[in-house]
Amino acid sequence: MATFFRSANLASRVFDRQFLSPRPGATVNTVRQFYENLVPSYTICDIDCPDYSFRKFTDDGNYLVAFSRNHQDLIVYRPIWPTFSCNEPCDSHDLPPKAKKFDSFFKQLYSISLASSNEYICKDFFLYMECHQFGLFATSTAQSNDSSATEGAIHGVPSIEKITFYLVRLDDGAILDEKAFRNDFINLAHSIGAYLYEIQATLLKYAKLVHFARKMMSYFSIHMVRKITDHVVSEIWLSFHIEKEIIAQAARGVSFLPGIKQRLLSFIFRKTWNEESDQTLRVQHLKKKFYFHFQDYVDLIIWKVSRSTEQNLAFFAVYNMETTDIVSLYQNSSEELYSLFEYFYDHFHTNPQNSSHGNFISSHSNNVHALDQLRTIKNKANSTSQQFVKKMMASLPYTCQSQSPSPYFDLSLFRYDEKLISAIDRHRHCTEHPIKFISVKQPNVVKFKIKPGSDSGASDSRAKRISSFLFHPFFPLALSIQQTYMQPTVVNLHFRR
Repeated sequence: MATFFRSANLASRVFDRQFLSPRPGATVNTVRQFYENLVPSYTICDIDCPDYSFRKFTDDGNYLVAFSRNHQDLIVYRPIWPTFSCNEPCDSHDLPPKAKKFDSFFKQLYSISLASSNEYICKDFFLYMECHQFGLFATSTAQSNDSSATEGAIHGVPSIEKITFYLVRLDDGAILDEKAFRNDFINLAHSIGAYLYEIQATLLKYAKLVHFARKMMSYFSIHMVRKITDHVVSEIWLSFHIEKEIIAQAARGVSFLPGIKQRLLSFIFRKTWNEESDQTLRVQHLKKKFYFHFQDYVDLIIWKVSRSTEQNLAFFAVYNMETTDIVSLYQNSSEELYSLFEYFYDHFHTNPQNSSHGNFISSHSNNVHALDQLRTIKNKANSTSQQFVKKMMASLPYTCQSQSPSPYFDLSLFRYDEKLISAIDRHRHCTEHPIKFISVKQPNVVKFKIKPGSDSGASDSRAKRISSFLFHPFFPLALSIQQTYMQPTVVNLHFRR
């Protein structure tokens, strides 16, 4: 049983599957082990494809979303796998010319215009519903740095004249509903200011303690579920001590604190109050721990949002939208929060649901290899443990749908350099050498390689080159996209031949 599905021969593994059954609850992992044999083995460099900005695959594998270079149009493809044939065995010959065309692997379903002449599609923003039938897209006008005339604006945060969200049916491109915000700011780069959980989307406006929850209903429209405004409830007074500070601010011409910020200050005050039981020492403790930092707390803004936590520059706050209470507050150097992050990582992001392909996201809370790797890195940084914790916490809360569920990022199957490539959807600096995916069970065996850019090796090493990678959630299929300043984009297709 120890050698179950460990053969290097795919046919042998399929044959063994007829006689052996995996342990209860281990079926998904057993299925994933087949990917040790099913790897991308061939690369078509600089494939003949439209000059689009390719965004991502949906996690059901049915759609590849792209945007036009002028950021006006939405284009959606469906992977169709190779649609070419060879008259002779392809293994010993070059592929036919048709194989080097993008439309041999992807079928364009439609192209629709989303943005008007003065608006542009937010190319880093795209969220899909759990049912994979609908997608949420956004367009916006250009940013303006003069936001002083806008109510609720924060100094240093730009203003956008119009931001529009579109609910699109992915199967045919029908625009089912749209919602516009005017003279506002929502940070949509990599979905930092938006989070989608099941069919509810949370939007963070103006980087302050205000956000919206919207629900995509079964009858295809967007409507308001909850708006958390400056006044969570009317006439909130945290305590006599905080009330004096608010009155003092009002006397200086400073507006009253927003409702959620009052909740936050109330939580910090009660926490500080309960830390000291002696009545005499409690006053001094409050002065030192609370009042001394009062203005710092007042100046806090929310920078990222998810449906489980909210983060600002130095703290993490857990807010209950039903009871309007601050549940907990952590500094970004908190060992307690890091411990939760290490053991319950999967609760910090939304995993793909109802998947028949086992395309879950491999992490250190569900994978012993990933946990060992994390602890090794932490032990190496033992002398600067607090800095290590801050570095790890800087990624929280994770932006929505930002990680690929591809089995090739499963750390129980493959090892790779996470500085060059990982499941997280981010641009990377290009390397001159191919990225190796090495077998975990056979540490000296390179299973496959991914190399972005041209295979000619004639690129200018002085030019700044960045690359991104789009892996299909279950096919041995990937796109590597290299962008170089003032040069055409190079798209390579990696697949199993």
